[in-house]
Amino acid sequence: MTRFLVVLTDVRPVEGIERNERTAPERRRQVVGASSREAADRIAGAFMALGMVRAGRQRVKVIAVGRRHARD
Repeated sequence: MTRFLVVLTDVRPVEGIERNERTAPERRRQVVGASSREAADRIAGAFMALGMVRAGRQRVKVIAVGRRHARD
């Protein structure tokens, strides 16, 4: 079963900072778990209605975690 995380982060300034999520991730403001993609999309839609997201100061990310691979 694939679970999803919906993450609300601060957008980092462009100048002088390396933009690599693995070495320097953006600061998280809120993290919410969802058991289906539809639920994750609904939560992300609610986050996208926030003023800070609409102004470009925060970003919403939907991340799949615990994905199982089919075996041949």
